[in-house]
Amino acid sequence: MAQTTEGPSNSRNGGPSLENPRSARPAEPWRPKFNPWLIAVVVAMAAFMEVLDTSIANVALPYMAGNLGASNDESTWVLTSYLVSNAIVLPISGWLASALGRKRFFMICLVVFTVSSLLCGFAPSLGAMILFRVLQGAGGGGLQPMSQAILADVIPPQQRGQAFALYGITTIIAPTIGPTLGGWITDNYTWRWIFFINLPVGILALFLIYRLVEDPPWAKRAVGAGVKIDYIGVALLTLGVGALQIMLDKGQEDDWFGSHFILTLAVIAGVALVSLVIFEWFYKNPIIEVRLFKNLNFLGANAMMFVLGIMLFSSLVMMPLFLQTLMGYTSSSAGLVLSGGGLLLLFLMPVVGALASKIQARYMIAFGWLALSLAMFYSTQHLDLDISFRFASILRMVQVGGLAFLFVPINLVSYVGMPAEKSNSVAGLVNFMRNIGSSIGTSMVTTLIARRAQFHQVYLVRHIAPGQPTFTQAVKALAAHLAVLGLDASRATSQAYARVYRALIGQATTLAYIDTFWVLCVGAGIMFFLSFALRRNEPGGGGEAAVG
Repeated sequence: MAQTTEGPSNSRNGGPSLENPRSARPAEPWRPKFNPWLIAVVVAMAAFMEVLDTSIANVALPYMAGNLGASNDESTWVLTSYLVSNAIVLPISGWLASALGRKRFFMICLVVFTVSSLLCGFAPSLGAMILFRVLQGAGGGGLQPMSQAILADVIPPQQRGQAFALYGITTIIAPTIGPTLGGWITDNYTWRWIFFINLPVGILALFLIYRLVEDPPWAKRAVGAGVKIDYIGVALLTLGVGALQIMLDKGQEDDWFGSHFILTLAVIAGVALVSLVIFEWFYKNPIIEVRLFKNLNFLGANAMMFVLGIMLFSSLVMMPLFLQTLMGYTSSSAGLVLSGGGLLLLFLMPVVGALASKIQARYMIAFGWLALSLAMFYSTQHLDLDISFRFASILRMVQVGGLAFLFVPINLVSYVGMPAEKSNSVAGLVNFMRNIGSSIGTSMVTTLIARRAQFHQVYLVRHIAPGQPTFTQAVKALAAHLAVLGLDASRATSQAYARVYRALIGQATTLAYIDTFWVLCVGAGIMFFLSFALRRNEPGGGGEAAVG
């Protein structure tokens, strides 16, 4: 496998790679036949559709369970099955694109995703739904990385920041609006339309990709060249990623390592994934190009994309959960709170894309982590059960502002020093790390909130013992108020105790949310300092490293 070298000679659209003369290309950079921005919109549309499906079905699970004759616990496999198959395809998408041709692979993924969406909408049972979701996740797994790889090749280097901004809008906005859109469709129509809406978008995207997208010369030369199926790599990847995703999805529900099932999954995932890395490192034709991580800059970019996935989905899960469980918001109202952050990202992403051509990516990344850390700190100071709808919306906007300064620059940094021939593999690995981070972030915050709520509840209970004067007076005052409303003395006292306890649970859970925001604050702060270890890039130069 070719290894990257530093310096401008590795320009993604310039001269040939020094370490692999056979990959030499003409000095004149390749350009697509059609307007590159038209191509960018088309591939971003396909990616948006796929990312939307990672979250749109969440709110419809109770309706699916009732309609398909399954329990609520069983219905969660509708989400898990999609995530597992999606995560397996992501890291091998570069190899599949080399074997089949990028355009052909992209179109196959789109066909599989669209057809399986139709089948999901008609699913007669839970078993059929899970099977169709596995197919849908497998098809969707290739859409994100191929969209990003196509953008990296068709957009001129000096405009690549704006291209990644467009792609960032799809990957960050889609999960935000997914639950709200899914709830609206389910309430007004039926959960089956959550899947049917993919049909017209998928068909239109398939037609436009067929007409507009073409493989660059170096991608055409690589198609099928010495491709051998890495059976051991595929088996280890499937086993490791499948066990990891199921463990993350079911861990809190089954008390993590208190469950033999979860412990077994953890051992399987650890052994399989470590074995995968070792085997792929030494295998001649690996299905995952793990040797790309020899480039420390690429390794750092992937680590930051992993943490970005944690941050993005952590806050995305926490705010609606807080508003719905503790403040009585409906799913639609909670979705409206998130919409302000989505609008802010829509404004900031193009701005960041334009700045990327003028400012070094690592400085923008550092600013993004600092802004995110301060936003999480701000959340720890102002989150309580008395916040208004307006303030909750502002708080969400504060939380997401820094994300815009992370997604685009981190993607740019991941291509620094990488030859164009590796764009498919780079995109696949970067998206894989973000998705795994998203899964870990979701599991992490739900576990932290549950465990810390228990801790705070134990502490607060000590202060509401019957012998405590403040507690006794509060119960008497509340019981007297309820008696005035018409309850007899016995029921009034019982209701007073119940309400005090409910208030205690609310306070304990709020403190748990604050603790979790502290963890995110510290994590983003650590990433701020690590940002300066990234290599300098040439602003506006796409994948070129800065000289000097």
